[in-house]
Formats: sequence, structure tokens, C-alpha cells
Amino acid sequence: MKISGTTIVRNAVKYGYPVVEAVRSVLPICDEYIINVGDSSDGTLELIKSIKDPKIKIVERVWNMSAGKEVLSDETNFAISQCKGDWVLYNQTDEVLHERDLPGIKEYMKRYLNDPKVNALQFRWVHFYGSFFRYRIDAGWFQKQVRVIKNNGLCRSHDDAWGFRHQDGTSLKSVKTPFFIYHYGWVHDPQIMASKIKNAFAIGYCPKLNEKEKKPAYDYGDLSRFPVFFGTHPAVMNHLIGKHALSQQDWQTIVAQYWWNPLLWFRVRYKTGRRVKEKII
Repeated sequence: MKISGTTIVRNAVKYGYPVVEAVRSVLPICDEYIINVGDSSDGTLELIKSIKDPKIKIVERVWNMSAGKEVLSDETNFAISQCKGDWVLYNQTDEVLHERDLPGIKEYMKRYLNDPKVNALQFRWVHFYGSFFRYRIDAGWFQKQVRVIKNNGLCRSHDDAWGFRHQDGTSLKSVKTPFFIYHYGWVHDPQIMASKIKNAFAIGYCPKLNEKEKKPAYDYGDLSRFPVFFGTHPAVMNHLIGKHALSQQDWQTIVAQYWWNPLLWFRVRYKTGRRVKEKII
């Protein structure tokens, strides 16, 4: 069994994507890793080259930004077309896997490799928000999604590359796994977050900007209204977490408030199943 990893990236430095950490988090179980690097103006290509791993193959592309949000799925599908593995593990540049999940993910791939009823593996999600120790589970934040597909030519990325479906548009035959995607796309400096949101709007990723999103610095608001993440993070992220001031301040507040909680003592990876009916703004 051969496993291909892949991602697409453009202007990762400008918008603060932890692409190096995302790539390194999955390399241990990949036989190759294809990176589609779009034309960037901020040193992204040099950043990717600095990883210096023999498994990595860089493909430089000029992305068609006039395609709107579909440019993301178009470039993802191109990256997948360069993969040679039996399975393709696709993680976006702000999506990181925990090292303790990697052996289990590989076992699932082995188990379903020759099962014609299964074309994909579905992961659980933790959408971190504002702090590395808070996450979103309210309406509008999906909590499960496919990130591993069989490389059989039947599966395609669609829309803004948030998920996969069959070539004919029907849903994939996927298996739910207990493994997590750690999504860090909403843990940024407020100025970078504001810039990132405006860029997403410019390419059609989001339909409109509210008044909060038009400001030069994004306001995460009172983080205490969101659930606490008590678990550990992927080891590749520790250096970024350690220098994120808001997260460090938030963690001290969490420790003072939940000092009695066994989830804190043992750093248990727990995610509440409670959903909020209305999206919190």
C-alpha cells in the first residue's frame, strides 16, 4: 500500500498559514507528498523548499484566480492528479494531524484498501478559534469531513475544496473514523485574521462581509463563551502555541478556573457533542 499526501498553497506567509507544520504532521505515514504552490508574492515557495524532505514534490502553478472560490478545488484536483498512491491524504495548509493518530489512520487505510464499498475516510474536526484552547461547535462549523480518498479517479474536490464527492456529483461512500483534524485557520493575529477574511471575500469564498469583518483588526470577542480544549496539540505546533500571547493568557485563565477538572489534569482530548442552534457572532 502506498500513501500520497497533498496540499495546495499560495501566499501562506502573508496570511499566516502553518503550512510547514501541516505538511510535517502527515509526512511520517506518506510515501510521497505533492505540494501545488501557486504564484505568490511573499516567499511561500522558498518556505516550502525549506522543509527539505525527499518525499516532497513541489509543482509550481499559476492559479486562475478569476475562477473564484472554485480555483481551490481546481488546484486541489490538479494536485491529486499528480499523486501515485493507493490513497490520497489531503490536508489544507491550516489542517494538522496529531502524531498519535497517524498509526490508526494507516490501519484504517489497510483495512479498507480492497473494499469496493469504501472510497473515503471521514475525520472529526476541532475548529480552534482565537485561542489554541478554544473551539467552535456552533451552527455553521462542520464537525466531520472527508480528508482521505482512494486514488481511483472516482473522487473529486468540489466548490472551495471543503470536501469531496464522486465525479458525477453524488456523495462518497465513506467510513467514519475516530481521528481528528486540528483546524487552525481561525487562530491568528487580529490584523492577519482581518486580512485573511477580506482575501477570502475577494475570491468568493464568503458571500459578504459583516461590519465586524470590515475592520482592520478582527475582534474574537469574549473567548470564554466557547468550549475549552483540554487536550494536547500536535507536537509540530508547540513552538507556535508557545509564542501566541492570547493563547497563553487564555490558558492561565483556564487553569485557574478548571484546576479541579480531571480533563485538565490528564490533558484529555475531549470535544463536546452539544451544538448551538444559532451561529455565535
